[in-house]
Amino acid sequence: MKKNLFLGVLVFLLSGVMGWAQRQVERPYWFTLEQGKFLFRNGVYGDALMSFEDARRERKAMYSQMEQDLIAVLSVQEVRRLEDDLNRVETYIAERYHVHAAAALRELYYRFPREKLGNSATRALEELGRLKDYPEAEYWIGETYRVEGELGVALGQYQKAHEQRAFLENPGFDVEILYKMVDILKVRQEYPEMERRALEILAADSLWSGTSLTRDAMAGVLEKNGINRFLTLYRYNNAAVERAHRLLGFYYYAFGRHSPGPATGHLMFAFLIQNTVIIDEIIRSQYDFTFTSMNNLIQEVLKRPVLVDYIETVEYYKTIYYLAAALYGDGKEEQAQFFWTFLSGRPDAGEWNSRAKNQLKKPFLEKGQEMP
Repeated sequence: MKKNLFLGVLVFLLSGVMGWAQRQVERPYWFTLEQGKFLFRNGVYGDALMSFEDARRERKAMYSQMEQDLIAVLSVQEVRRLEDDLNRVETYIAERYHVHAAAALRELYYRFPREKLGNSATRALEELGRLKDYPEAEYWIGETYRVEGELGVALGQYQKAHEQRAFLENPGFDVEILYKMVDILKVRQEYPEMERRALEILAADSLWSGTSLTRDAMAGVLEKNGINRFLTLYRYNNAAVERAHRLLGFYYYAFGRHSPGPATGHLMFAFLIQNTVIIDEIIRSQYDFTFTSMNNLIQEVLKRPVLVDYIETVEYYKTIYYLAAALYGDGKEEQAQFFWTFLSGRPDAGEWNSRAKNQLKKPFLEKGQEMP
């Protein structure tokens, strides 16, 4: 018994030393990826691309070896008689000191919840094999092709990264990948596919994708009680979906889908999220702030450079202009007039100031052939 214990401890220590020594010689795949990001951010795109491809290859090689280590054990006749019982396979591995197979299972359990394997060794092997995918590397390869102007290749890489999203280190990053795809599809004027991908982003928007009763109530307040009442009653801070709503609102308006309103609904949500972010930021430095009117709100915005940058980033004035245009298309002329009047008094709104003034003189529906 003591001899077996001594041998077990010795094997464990030796495997640890060997693993440590190996890590000193071989760069981990994640280090290679980070090196590629550094090169990318410094504009060395050719070397960055090679690093991203190396990272993908290194990860695949690592998990392929782990897969083979586990296959080697599962192929043993004695193990095959264990009837796919993962608990019994683990016991066998521990008792026979199969350190590489044990390491493969530890890595799997770190990446994938053991309880979801159903105590199946076969399922464990399948999931281990799937870990060869490296969505982050696929994404960064896509980024490199994008900045080099190879949009078709970049789009394919983003699609591949999104298909592998279950293995993202940051699960929420799949939304960023979708936005990259949406941007390229917009540039390529592949609008139906752009719409489909933008709607995928909104699938995670519980308020939008839930019952229409809440949306209808919000629209009713906006249309019947006006914008000041609307922003007094409602707040929605899901900033991750704001751009998808805004983009779809522009798209639906440009192609005449505004009567009645998908354009109005999406632009209303984008506008509400934008103003919620603005109001929350003001309250951070002025806790007693209370929204009273659009004109008072914009005065507070102009006092804060961070909010001036924000309204430019989210196309605040453009959103207001097209929300008014969509409302006009829905037959809600009074509310459209309110928004256009607001813009007409804002010289800082630039193009949207002059376009709003034109609408006030003689309202009309714009006919677009492309996204605005």
